Amino acid sequence: MDQKQLVRTVDATPHAASLIEGHRDFGYSIETALADIIDNAITAGATNLDLVADTAVDHPWIALADNGSGMSESELIEAMRLGSKNPTDERLSEDLGRFGLGLKSASFSQCRILTVLTRKAAVTSCARWNLSRVVQRNDWNLELIDNPETVMGYELLPEKGTVVVWENLDRMNGGYNNDSAKCTEHMNSELARAEYHLQMVFHRFLEGEKPRLKLSFNGRVIKPIDPMASEHVSTQKDPVEVLRLNEGNVIIRCNTLPHHKRMSHEEWNEIGGPEGHLKSQGLYVYREKRLIINGGWLGLARQTELTKLCRIAIDIPNTMDAKWKIDVKKASAQLPPIVRERLKKVVERFVGTSKRTYRSRGQKLVDESSFPIWNRVRKDGQTVFRPNLDHPLFLAYVARLPEGLQEGFDRCLRLVGASLPIETLHAELIGNAEAVIADEAQPLDLEELVYSLAQNLVQRGIEADALADNMRNYAFLRSKWEEVEPMLEKIIVEKNQ
Repeated sequence: MDQKQLVRTVDATPHAASLIEGHRDFGYSIETALADIIDNAITAGATNLDLVADTAVDHPWIALADNGSGMSESELIEAMRLGSKNPTDERLSEDLGRFGLGLKSASFSQCRILTVLTRKAAVTSCARWNLSRVVQRNDWNLELIDNPETVMGYELLPEKGTVVVWENLDRMNGGYNNDSAKCTEHMNSELARAEYHLQMVFHRFLEGEKPRLKLSFNGRVIKPIDPMASEHVSTQKDPVEVLRLNEGNVIIRCNTLPHHKRMSHEEWNEIGGPEGHLKSQGLYVYREKRLIINGGWLGLARQTELTKLCRIAIDIPNTMDAKWKIDVKKASAQLPPIVRERLKKVVERFVGTSKRTYRSRGQKLVDESSFPIWNRVRKDGQTVFRPNLDHPLFLAYVARLPEGLQEGFDRCLRLVGASLPIETLHAELIGNAEAVIADEAQPLDLEELVYSLAQNLVQRGIEADALADNMRNYAFLRSKWEEVEPMLEKIIVEKNQ
């Protein structure tokens, strides 16, 4: 095949209408779209960013105003160009972008009109993509607006910085085109979810006495949410591990969250997020301090109730984007094989630690094992819970029953054990174990239990003065000690008389 090939070229420029509409379907949600815009502001050196939304008007709009470096008109045109960056180019460590698509694709995913106002060196520039115009004309002609003071959002523009404005929010109305009230309600709900996402994704930028970034929503400062609970006194932190690779270092930090009883209800719910702690456990991947992956094990472990306190923060530089296959939205990634192998060992070790931490609140004390109301029994490779018919309380009551009723009482207890609502308990415990609680004991019932246990201990040779110390080993009584103590003091007085 020595014959020379005859090659011609032909213009195959993509049709503007179809390509730009395709850019609307990269899989952005409102929260990932907003995060992408904020990435640009951080890369531009912004220290203040205002998210402004007006959802209660006939034509709702959203704007993001930052005090970054701003752009000249030529820089603005380049920023509005689709694919303005080569993902293989070397970038500064603080550069959170990759493809040069974020501004456009993120915006197009939510709106049909994208306007950018920017000011640099006291010169204001303004450009707009109107998707309806692009579709109609099928060209790549960007609109430049020479009187930007007439544009929505102009009043938000600082002396130096940029404002990104979304109008015609056709992807955010929830389909309520003819119901303005429901449309507003839906948009507000979406923005509330987005706010939580931003609090977590950019928490490292928002933290500290002098945060790198101040982020506000309609004038209200957004506070950070650290999914690692790094500052909580009860958070357990393993030593930092560093995996050194040619493209940079991978830093691994393993944190075991505090048990829910060591956190306030508000703290626990906040750190668990909308999906709860069961779904939030696992790996948290940060790229240049920006959260990329928030939870899940990426195939390294299973999500279980006993591992829901386990969270691992993984820091990577932007030089590893290709290896980790960071997507356009910066919302997903894949573990490189060499990292996966190392993390597999880390996870196997760490998951065991988390399980022990979560179980510690329910461990039986040695002294309590004499008085279990429920026996845990292994049967045919499965676990069965049975009422302990030999418990002092039950035995004392049976002794007072006529002989003909004693077997009937035991039968009732066995039926209680056999009818435990296991499936219902499973459903209630998954993802929300801390909300499942025991019923309150009635005072007379509690008094009967205390008396029976005290009698049993005395029969075993425990002195009356030592009853309190022994009874405190019983977790159920310890949790109700304010009620139990006066009952026990009364019993001790009677024993000493």
